[in-house]
Amino acid sequence: MEQRLRRATRGRVAALATVGLMLATGFVAGASPVQAADTNLVVNGGFEDGLANWFINNGNAADGAQLSATSDAFSGANAALVTSRTTTGSGPMQDLTGKVQAGQAYTLTARIKYENESGPATKQFFATMHYGGGTYTNLVSVTATKGQWAQFTGTFTIPTTQSVSTARLFFETPWTSTPSTDPDLHLMDFKLDDVSVIGAEPPAPASKTIEVVGKLPGEHNPLIGHKFGADGFGLVHDGRVYMYMTNDTQGYAPNPTTGVSPGINYGDINQITVISSEDLVNWTDHGEIQVAGPNGVAPFTTNSWAPGITKKVVNGVEKFFLYYANGGGSSNVITGASPLGPWTSERTSTLIDGRTPGAEAVAWKFDPAPFVDDDGQPYLYFGGGPAATSMPPAERFNNPKNIRSIELGDDMVSTEGTAAVVDAPVAFEAGHVFKRQGKYYFSYSSHFGGNDFGGSQQPLPGYPGGGQIGYMISDGPMSWPKETYAGVLFPNQSQFFGAGTGGNNHQSVFEFGGKYYFTYHAPTLNKRINGNTTQGYRSPHIQELTFNPDGTIQQVVGTYAGVDQVRDFDPYRVFEAETFGWSKGVATTKVDGNSAQFGGAAPNLVVRDIDNGDWTALSSVNFGDSGAQRLTARVRALAAGGQVQVRLDDVNGPVVGTAAVDTPVGQWAEVTAELAGVSGVHDVYFTYTGPAGVDLFELDNWAFQAATLDLPVTVTASTRCVAGKTYVAVQARNDHDAPVDITVQTPYGERSFAAVAPDANAYQSFNTRAVSVSAGSVTVRVTGAIGGQDVTTVRTVQHPAGTCGG
Repeated sequence: MEQRLRRATRGRVAALATVGLMLATGFVAGASPVQAADTNLVVNGGFEDGLANWFINNGNAADGAQLSATSDAFSGANAALVTSRTTTGSGPMQDLTGKVQAGQAYTLTARIKYENESGPATKQFFATMHYGGGTYTNLVSVTATKGQWAQFTGTFTIPTTQSVSTARLFFETPWTSTPSTDPDLHLMDFKLDDVSVIGAEPPAPASKTIEVVGKLPGEHNPLIGHKFGADGFGLVHDGRVYMYMTNDTQGYAPNPTTGVSPGINYGDINQITVISSEDLVNWTDHGEIQVAGPNGVAPFTTNSWAPGITKKVVNGVEKFFLYYANGGGSSNVITGASPLGPWTSERTSTLIDGRTPGAEAVAWKFDPAPFVDDDGQPYLYFGGGPAATSMPPAERFNNPKNIRSIELGDDMVSTEGTAAVVDAPVAFEAGHVFKRQGKYYFSYSSHFGGNDFGGSQQPLPGYPGGGQIGYMISDGPMSWPKETYAGVLFPNQSQFFGAGTGGNNHQSVFEFGGKYYFTYHAPTLNKRINGNTTQGYRSPHIQELTFNPDGTIQQVVGTYAGVDQVRDFDPYRVFEAETFGWSKGVATTKVDGNSAQFGGAAPNLVVRDIDNGDWTALSSVNFGDSGAQRLTARVRALAAGGQVQVRLDDVNGPVVGTAAVDTPVGQWAEVTAELAGVSGVHDVYFTYTGPAGVDLFELDNWAFQAATLDLPVTVTASTRCVAGKTYVAVQARNDHDAPVDITVQTPYGERSFAAVAPDANAYQSFNTRAVSVSAGSVTVRVTGAIGGQDVTTVRTVQHPAGTCGG
């Protein structure tokens, strides 16, 4: 971390040193941009919406300041006031990532003022772009006179070779490494107003929609085919498995022509993707948690990699604790009220970093994996990366001692004591612990050798090769000497999925329905998109984990087949349309409102980018013997003429129902499809048709309605006279092929008949005790079974008026 900060400092100094050259060469002169400039890329530049879209630059750990709104504005009602700066890099910032383009020219204007009584008579200010890492470029400069509004105005061109995957604009005084030596000169308060960056319209975002069938029908790996996800960590809660993953999709940007994306950029990832399933084959997409970054739950962190989650009752309340790596230098935790949030940060600084006792020698303080023991004591496992150079080369290779275990506090957001060494052989990263039959299992990913691990060395016999998952078995959660090593749990994924699928791995183990399951990742979806040359975009997988009688683990074999579906899918409820067994050509997005299936605490997603020929499917849907008679879908039409077709068992199977999406364009509404011949267990395909070249509609949720079961019965009612009194006579004939119970109800009495045989009658004549009776109704209730399912049928019939008087 110290090396990274020094590089950043040097980069900033170099940037400031070149500002004179840029001014001299016309870089900030009034030359016309190379492209028409007609779009303001800055949002809320006049601060009329308060501080929305603005934050204090946090490019370095030492940066810090207070940002507030002030009525002392150059124009309008508000300006921004910057106070309490800790560095000359702590000014107000707005993220322009995705808006600016390399090779384009822009015009920048802004107003700035400082009034500090002890400050200099004039002071230079810069508008600077931080392109990530140590790359800072000064764009426009102005020398302000104390107490007066000064104006930035100038143009700048972003070099064609400059990466703009990160582009953050901020305003500051010239950089100095020791501003506290003269705070009046370097750290004065200042005000900012009327900021604009005028230039080419932002490029349309590259479509992230995956058009190929990435998860083939019948296969259960990868878990999803419409997006990526890595470092999967499983949590079982209330009959569902929730999977938390590094959001590899965040940087995916395939070229519209070639379909190939640039390689994955881990530095851009600050979200965690969540999916869940109750059967391990049909997975619901819950979207992304914005964990880090200026708009994140924990804005004091930059990245969110390799999540780990657990739950615990704290002060009588069940909470969920989501741990993640803030890059390689630290790890943190956020807290959720449910597995789907809402999420908050109970901390204002990272949980694991250079201050953590016992972790000082750990190069990468990342990959946090929580574990709560049966007695309620929580632990955290973290660390990885290069071994300490003080060790002999062979030891650096075979026993790098780069992973740690530490006790967590009862609050789950603090640590206790000193971290202990996990002496995992050939360790690299991705430590994880689970417990089975009183034994503790620690799994981890092995390193690939090289200078970081002692150069050219050979592993000891039985130790892991490069990029494999090894494991250890211990009697205690904090005791992991090298003697507890038990073998290789999982070879590198490339052994199973072939060329283009190698690289690192990350795993977890969870128990579900009495079985143990092993999660891992592989770029299999990336391979199906682009072939054997992949770009590092990984996908989640699961295999069943089995054990030998002595407790050792049988080595896992990675397959596309994956795991068995543990239960049939229940269609008779409202469920999210973004629940897929398989899919083609669709994407998902968050929308306002509550999830119909998961409630108000959960984000609501919809299926989008639905084109003619796209489809989604569910695996092993159980419609029962009675079957389904209707499908209801909540949709938002985007074009006229769209349809949802329901097919069974194959994407080209016969259509058993069609819903016309003929609702008003742009409005959410319900459409229905009447179904025929839909009973038993089937894979269900929803195929989408309509005009070519346009998005047809969006889908929110589905619900199937069961067919109404009816017991066949023939009921008649009449009136007759007996001894001068009127009687109402009721007869019910059982037309079913099995015995039924029949109850006859009239205003004049009730009678029940048990086990009335097929074709037999239940008959009763009720005395009205009156000479005459008006026409009325009688009710017959028939109870029996159809296909093993209990059914009740109710019939109401009219009886005529009757008179028995002379």
